[in-house]
This record gives sequence, C-alpha cells and structure tokens, in this order.
Amino acid sequence: MPFIGELAAIGTSIMFSIGPIYFTLAGKLVGSVVVNRTRLLIALGYLFVLHWIFIGTPLPVEAAADRWFWLSLSGIIGFVIGDAALFQAFLVLGTRLTMLIFALNPIIATFLAWMFMEENLSGIQLLGMAITLIGVTWVLFERNNPTQQSLSSKEYALGILLGVVAAAGQAGGSVTAKLGLYGDFPPLSGQIIRVGTGAVIMWILAVFSRKVRENFSAIKQEPKSIQYLLLASFLGPVIGVFFSLVALQNSEVGIASTLMSLPPVFLIPIGFFFFKEKISWRAAVGTLIAILGVAIIFLV
Repeated sequence: MPFIGELAAIGTSIMFSIGPIYFTLAGKLVGSVVVNRTRLLIALGYLFVLHWIFIGTPLPVEAAADRWFWLSLSGIIGFVIGDAALFQAFLVLGTRLTMLIFALNPIIATFLAWMFMEENLSGIQLLGMAITLIGVTWVLFERNNPTQQSLSSKEYALGILLGVVAAAGQAGGSVTAKLGLYGDFPPLSGQIIRVGTGAVIMWILAVFSRKVRENFSAIKQEPKSIQYLLLASFLGPVIGVFFSLVALQNSEVGIASTLMSLPPVFLIPIGFFFFKEKISWRAAVGTLIAILGVAIIFLV
C-alpha cells in the first residue's frame, strides 16, 4: 500500500490528539503521575488480548534477542525517560511552551537516524518537514504563556531542559524502535515489548517508592477516572502507538516523526467542534502551512 507509513503517522497524530483530552480529564481527578503509570498497565492488558487474538500468543516469545534489546531500550527511552520529562515539563512550563520545545523531536530524530542508520532525506522531503514544523510552531506561538511569566530563571531553565529531554527521548525511542522493527516483524509484537518494558520499569519504581497502594487508592476514590483511562489508553498507547510503529517501519524516521508532530494542529478542529472554541486567524494560517508541508511530503 503506497504511503502506508505516512498515513499511519497521521493516524498517530489523530489518536494522540484525542487521547490526551481524556488523559487530562483523568489527570484532574487523580494526578498526572497516577495517570502515567496506570495508562501503561491498562494498555498492556489490551495488548496481551490483541496479541493473543492476532498473533496466537500473549507475548512475542519467538522474537530474536536483538529485537527484544532494541524495542525494550525504545520503551525505556520513550515511555520512562521521555514521558517522565514531558509530564514534568507540562507542570513547570505549561502545555503550550512544552509542546513548542517538543517540536524539536523530528529534527533530533532525523539527526539520530542519519548518524546511526545512515538514513538520508531528499531536499524536497526536508523542505516538507521544515514547512510542516513551521506550521506547527506558528500554531503553538498563538498565545502568550501565563505560566512562563511567573517562573524564576532557574525554574524556566529547568523547564526548558525537561522539554529538550522529552523531545530527545521521543526521538531516541523512535530510532531504537525502528532498529528493532527490521524486516516484516509484526508492529503489534514490537508494541507489546515497548509498552511492556515501560510498564514494568515504572511499576518497579512505584514499588520501591511505596506508591502502589496510593496509586490504586486515588483511582478508587475517583471511579470516573478509570472510564477516562480505559478509553484514553486504548486510543493512545494501544492504537496510537501501533500506528506509530507502522509509520516507523514503513517510512523514514524523520518523515514519520514530523507527521506524528501534528497533534497541536489537529486539536484546533477538535476544539472547534467538540468544545466550541473559536479558531483564530493565526491558528488557521498555521494549520494551512502545516497541511502544505504534509502535502509536499506526500508528493515526493
């Protein structure tokens, strides 16, 4: 199927635009740390069932050792390190400025893929990436960030560092995932290794920090949160991550990472139709620029 990688990357952006709405609702009830831990546990449960149905076993036990290494490393870099930095950056800087820094992800991913995988992009592909990122950045610059104005220089620097670590974690997770997805290895198998590794490590840390009981107590006190988490975990860590692995397996890392950085753009029509938010001229122009960049990538 032509452009399957690029289409999957756009599908990833759509899932990662809808899922965070419900993660945010859950986070307001039980806190972001509880959400981060619980979403991977729920996603792992979904993946066990799906892998058993479609592959025949709950785990990819026949996967080669090098695949386990690269995909496990991807889970650690992406879910444990990258996501931890991302959620903390949200708390320090706020969503908008954090997402602006996070837009460095495709640039870092392209550099890492070139360095470690000798993956080269054509001039027109780089142009399409640049235009898409300009559109995303334009959207993110739409409003001033009130959180930023109340920060000390030390807190601001910490927030910037966390944002860069989050972007690098996402980029590193993408590159290492692609290294483990060579050939026709099922993306669903790669996904369960990545998510499983991330979940295991996060819950081991929760055990050592004695946060397990606190985690489930918070959910028990707010039963509505589990409904949000069940839906968001299926849309994000299950469907969204599956699409992302299909994208990485079937297209260049830089292209896939760029097309997966579109959630800020997709959130504009979602906000308009579901939350009755007004679309400013700046958001509309940024969306059109991003769409132009995506069109150039598809026309290569």
